[in-house]
Amino acid sequence: MELASAHLHKGQVPWGGLLLTASLLASWSPPTTAEVTTEAVPPQVAEDNNVLLLVHNLPLALGAFAWYKGNPVSTNAEIVQFVTGTNKTTTGPAHSGRETVYSNGSLLIQRVTVKDTGVYTIEMTDENFRRTEATVQFHVHPLLLKPNITSNNSNPVEGDDSVSLTCESYTDPDNITYLWSRNGESLSEGDRLKLSEGNRTLTLLNVTRNDTGPYVCETRNPVSVNRSDPFSLNIIYGPDTPIISPSDIYLHPGSNLNLSCHAASNPPAQYFWLINEKPHASSQELFIPNITTNNSGTYTCFVNNSVTGLSRTTVKNITVLEPVTQPSLQVTNTTVKELDSVTLTCLSNDIGANIQWLFNSQSLQLTERMTLSQNNSILRIDPIKREDAGEYQCEISNPVSVKRSNSIKLDIIFDPTQGGLSDGAIAGIVIGAVAGVALIAGLAYFLYSRKSGGSGSF
Repeated sequence: MELASAHLHKGQVPWGGLLLTASLLASWSPPTTAEVTTEAVPPQVAEDNNVLLLVHNLPLALGAFAWYKGNPVSTNAEIVQFVTGTNKTTTGPAHSGRETVYSNGSLLIQRVTVKDTGVYTIEMTDENFRRTEATVQFHVHPLLLKPNITSNNSNPVEGDDSVSLTCESYTDPDNITYLWSRNGESLSEGDRLKLSEGNRTLTLLNVTRNDTGPYVCETRNPVSVNRSDPFSLNIIYGPDTPIISPSDIYLHPGSNLNLSCHAASNPPAQYFWLINEKPHASSQELFIPNITTNNSGTYTCFVNNSVTGLSRTTVKNITVLEPVTQPSLQVTNTTVKELDSVTLTCLSNDIGANIQWLFNSQSLQLTERMTLSQNNSILRIDPIKREDAGEYQCEISNPVSVKRSNSIKLDIIFDPTQGGLSDGAIAGIVIGAVAGVALIAGLAYFLYSRKSGGSGSF
């Protein structure tokens, strides 16, 4: 806002004429005028900025006015005096060289400091030497510098320690609002989060690895906002139970054994391998090329955290298996009469291998007429039926290989009495046959009678 300083308002009279005016006004009641009000623009000021103490409704018939720092007024607190009749400005003891007074009563203070905060009073003297006052106040705030986060524990241990984070502000720390965030989300008090009065200190109870951060503290006052750099905690934890990968536990000779062990830990865990309970290597990876069946056994990953002093282990059983050999299939008879029985035997040198049966290249669906031996090596079908005709095979497998036997084809000799017709159908066929025989006999008799000269009627 631009204001002309020390200019007469329209209608003002010189100070010398005020006595005459006063005598004339003694017998005249002036109209009611608006009350003088003041305001600070802005009321909350950033340090080193300007503030205008604005006066509204300053009386036109005014002899002089003066601005003071504080209230009540005193001579030592006078900043400036202004005589309206002569536009004369006189500075007082409290004038700092940064104040400018305007004829409308307003006072501009430039480059304010925190010490300028407070109440200011304008004292107005009318033509009858009567004095009135109006006050205004403003607050000067420093521009906030970037805060800094400090911790009372640089290496807290998960589940054991608590940590207090303090937002250190180097500017007016007692008149600041503090806000906290973690991973970009605002924090408030909870089960494990406590805030001090004023929120300057954030306490984390029984820290976990998820409390690592980063944390940011934000400082605010009425004129500025600033944020700290992100701050992360170095939380000590672990090791967790190690995980050995890959998940395979069966291998075949000649392949490579490549195991990896991982355990969450801070600082990173130390890794050791034991094979059949004997130390083997101190590394996170274990590699054994071209393994044999002698490499079967227990593989233990041992992990240790040197700071927490904790250790964990995981054991993995590895089995190296030779591939299975091809089995052979034997049968008591490949041509079987329906309702007889048949036994098929799967011969294999692979002890403990899994045996499955196939029928026409598909997994055999067992019926109530089929039984298997304890190890599935013998299949017995009793009684056998025509739907059992087809090709049979056995399949031998272990976790690293699978082999199928030769196929054997079973032929079923049908039993005429097992044609598959119902009793009703059979009865119908018999009746039909009898009727057919009777018809043929009648026809023969008719032909014979005609030839003999008979009537030939049935």
